[in-house]
Amino acid sequence: MSNNAHDMQHQTTPSSAAKLRNIFSCVVVLTMALSNSAVAVGQHRYEEQREHMVSTRVEAEGITNKAVLAALRRVPRHEFVPGVQKAAAYEDVALPIGHQQTISPPYVVAYMTESLDPQPEDRVLEIGTGSGYQAAVLAEIVKEVYTIEIVSPLSKQATKRLKELKYDNVFTLDGDGYKGWPEHAPFDKIIVTCSPENVPTPLVEQLKEGGKMIVPVGQRYQQSFHLFTKVDGKLTDEKLISTLFVPMTGASEEQRRIQPDPTRPEIVNGSFEEDENGDEKVDGWHYQRQTTMCTESPITGTYCIRFQNKDFGSLSHCLQGSAIDGRTIAVLNLNYWVRCEGIVPGQDVTEQAAVVVHFYDHVRREIGQKVMGKWRGSFDWQNARSTVPVPPGAKEMIIRIGLNGATGQLDIDDLKLSIIRR
Repeated sequence: MSNNAHDMQHQTTPSSAAKLRNIFSCVVVLTMALSNSAVAVGQHRYEEQREHMVSTRVEAEGITNKAVLAALRRVPRHEFVPGVQKAAAYEDVALPIGHQQTISPPYVVAYMTESLDPQPEDRVLEIGTGSGYQAAVLAEIVKEVYTIEIVSPLSKQATKRLKELKYDNVFTLDGDGYKGWPEHAPFDKIIVTCSPENVPTPLVEQLKEGGKMIVPVGQRYQQSFHLFTKVDGKLTDEKLISTLFVPMTGASEEQRRIQPDPTRPEIVNGSFEEDENGDEKVDGWHYQRQTTMCTESPITGTYCIRFQNKDFGSLSHCLQGSAIDGRTIAVLNLNYWVRCEGIVPGQDVTEQAAVVVHFYDHVRREIGQKVMGKWRGSFDWQNARSTVPVPPGAKEMIIRIGLNGATGQLDIDDLKLSIIRR
């Protein structure tokens, strides 16, 4: 009896072990399958978000270059933002990437890329690698991209990211972009994704004859895109839309001849009359979406600014930035005129026709905001006055006006700002 039992024990133990191994193998296979399935679902979700971004935020806003649109549909923008920002990766907004820098909104990337008219055999120099996203978009279209970043940690991160994503035709350099990359010059195109006061001479020298360069030129909070073409060794200049890039890092920013005065913030072109280049977009206001210069009975002058939107959640707004010193300024007083027709707020609490003031500290972290208006329905011109407390730690502010995802029509005119000191 005991011998039989002993024999049975020896016979059943290997069988049990084999069963355990089989069970373990099944668990591993099932876990891997579930993991792969989750990855596939996640990638599919990002693809859908990317398609929505391109169709509603880029193509619908007037970008028509097929190669640019295709590149934005392929490049995984979520891979170029920090983990905490991935949920917003495909929204048409600038996102912080660390070291006081941002990744540009998708529309801005598309606009700058399309303006250069990139060709398959082009060799492009980019000044200001940042996250590496703009370089990746270009890499989908052109032969080679040479990109330089002065903030060393960002340069290292972007180099690693671009290598992991197999953008083998992108070459990175940790250094001062305004010196260019002379050993690889001349370049067919140059794209500058930071805002100098004037175009650096080395970049002019390193641009090929007949080549194009796009640069956001101007004062720290008042910039416009300029498209330059090199003809007979000199640059011809075409002024494009207004834009706003964050202040640069390094000596060039500190050596600006015209520095903003944070103790005297002001509204630029609050009458919405100025349009120097005749593109029917008001000067001084950035990231304009679904805006027009309206001549229908403005309060002052010839124009007011009109925002129109038919689809909930679609952007219809414009922004303006300014330096501000919260240690010396206690309150902002805003005075403006507003007219509404058929405004309906969206489902999200942020989708309101409004004037919004955002405040940022010394590392560009948002430290406060105030939303004013939240208008709905229809009414003729009304005067609005708003009081905005300024956080003591405020160093910069953004004024955002528009429908912000609500539907209907909003007109604003004669926007003025005054301050109360502490």
